[in-house]
Order: sequence, then structure tokens, then C-alpha cells
Amino acid sequence: MNAESGSLRVAMLAPVAWPVPPDGYGPWEQVVSNLTDGLVASGHEVTLFAAAGSQTAARLVETVPHAFSLWPDSERNAPRRFDPVSGLLEGPPDFRALEQQHIATCIEAARDGGFDVVHSHLHVHGLVFSRLISCPFVSSLHGAAWVKSSHAVFDRYRDQPFVSLSDAERQLKPDLNYVATVYNGIRLDAFPLCTKKEDYLLFAGRLAPEKGAAEAVQIAKRAGMPLRIAGLIEPQHQAYFDERIKPHLDDRNVTYLGLLSQRDLAPQYQRAAAVLFPISWCEPCSMVGIEAQCSGTPIIGTRYGYLPELIKHGETGFLVDSVDEAAQAVKQLAQIDPSACRANVVARFSASVMAAGYERVYRKLVEQDA
Repeated sequence: MNAESGSLRVAMLAPVAWPVPPDGYGPWEQVVSNLTDGLVASGHEVTLFAAAGSQTAARLVETVPHAFSLWPDSERNAPRRFDPVSGLLEGPPDFRALEQQHIATCIEAARDGGFDVVHSHLHVHGLVFSRLISCPFVSSLHGAAWVKSSHAVFDRYRDQPFVSLSDAERQLKPDLNYVATVYNGIRLDAFPLCTKKEDYLLFAGRLAPEKGAAEAVQIAKRAGMPLRIAGLIEPQHQAYFDERIKPHLDDRNVTYLGLLSQRDLAPQYQRAAAVLFPISWCEPCSMVGIEAQCSGTPIIGTRYGYLPELIKHGETGFLVDSVDEAAQAVKQLAQIDPSACRANVVARFSASVMAAGYERVYRKLVEQDA
């Protein structure tokens, strides 16, 4: 740490599924981008370890030639075959090995004393390197503890410092060494306030059962309002989409907009009467709810995960326990002031607030390590 300026030397270990920032889907990468640029703006020396093609105000170390989701199809889909000329088995890239290379590049740099702290956003995969360096290695969970099969790794490294994205996230693995809760933060200018709403509801997010897209369809139908759906259909959830959502699509009452970039999703947030969030799992801190409220749009959501920490009932949205309650809440949207929704985000969920929260975490860890 630079004693004169008080600046910190931070190694930011990003996921490599998408570039930083992502053009479309990629919430973890978007958080990393917002945080990294926020820390740089505060005068800290940040080195971002990320996939090639990333853009940042920090020093960038490109650890893999492509983000995994954007890997050239010709290589990704290459058949496994024996090449008699070289004597080698050829085939598609080994993404697990490449991710290990990505992590190791950061750890090797940290091992030489170049950083005050390493901040990992990499599920459990970075944890196994945490004891190989002398500076603190802190992990943001991003919901990773939801996967029970990863708990054995968490158990082995439970003494390492962890940051939860919400207080609710801690219930997924209560026995970890949580040093703080820091909410995800967004760039306020990317989601302008809009006080004039149109007559439609919006669902945005992964189209997975626990996210509640099918329940959003039911809510909209019972409330008698059109619904627009935007989000990623993962291969394992294609059948869910085909069976529970696709039969309702008519481009009038229920419309699927596809997977939208942040730029294209922003106006959908702005004009929506409300965003439906009928989740059934412990959502740690989805960007969707924050981005919507920043746009002045209320949330109608269940009491799972971080939603009770985001939604001020009757002021920035409504917390509900059933599809019927959600449909009734649609009729009460007129009482929500869009400016109150945005004010909630400005005060608690902006990129600058997030960066300040992590700065406090880093300083605490560095002082303890001294």
C-alpha cells in the first residue's frame, strides 16, 4: 500500500466466461467492470485479470485469448481426432485448464508481492490458490454456495475471507468467514430515470424455473396486462421454456424479446409499469432488480433472497407470497413514486457505493495482515 496516497494495489480476478464488461449477458463480469473502474476513479492501483477483449480503466492482463462464451466456433466444435502426422490427439479447447491458467497468472503476480489484496469473483475455483500467497485473498460469492457439491471446497477454505452480496446470501453457507456484505452496484447513468410508464410488465433474467418466468406469465395474465420477457435460455432449461413459456407467446399479451444487451434492456426497464421477480430461490443480489429501480420502475417480488433488502414494501415495490398477491399488487402500482425507486439505488446500490464498501473490506484485511 502506498503510504503517502493511501492507495491500494488490488488484483481483480474476473470470471472469463464473458469479456469485462459484457456486451449482453454476464452479470459477474458487469459487477467486476463497475467495481474496477470505481476503484480506479478513487485513486487505487487496480490490475484486472480477464479475458482478451476486455475494456477497463485499470491495467489489464489478458490471461486467455477469448472469453469462453465467445470462443471461435471452429475451435470450440473441433472434433476429437488423432493426428497421425503429429501423433497428437486434437480437439476442442479445455476450458477448465484455461481457467486454471487464468487464475495461476494472477497468483504468480501476487506471489511476488505486487499487490496488497487479491479479489476473486471466481466461484470456488480461485480458493484453492488462496494459501499460496502472502497477501489477503478475498472472495465475492455471487451465489456460488448455492451449489451443494462445492461445499467440500468451501469447508476446506472456510477460514479465508468472504464477502456476501446480501445478508440473505449467507444462509447458503452460514459457517464461512464473512467479513462484510457489499451489495452489487451499477452505473447510474446507464439506467436513466423515467417517470412515465407504459401499460406492460417486464420479466428479465435467466429463463430458469427458480427465476419464476412461468409464474410471471401467470401474474400478467391474472392482472390483465401484457408481459415482455427478456433473458438467456440455457441449454438445460430449453425444455422448461418450450413447455412453460413458449405456448403463451403471441407477440401481443406475452412477448419474448430474446437475450438483450444492457443497452437494449435499459429502455425496457424505463417504460415498464413494473418488473416481476417471482423467484423461488435465494437470489444473492441480482442486477435486474437494481437496474429496474434505478430506472424508476418498481419491483413485484417474492420474499426470497435479497428482495426484502432491496424492496421497500409499498414505497419501491411490493413483496408478495403468491401469484394472486402479485396480480393484486399490479393494481396498486400507481402509489409508487418512480423517484423513490431511483433514490433507493442511488443511496445503496450505485457503483460508487459498492467501490467504497469493498475499499473498506480491503483496508480491514490489509491492516489485519500487517
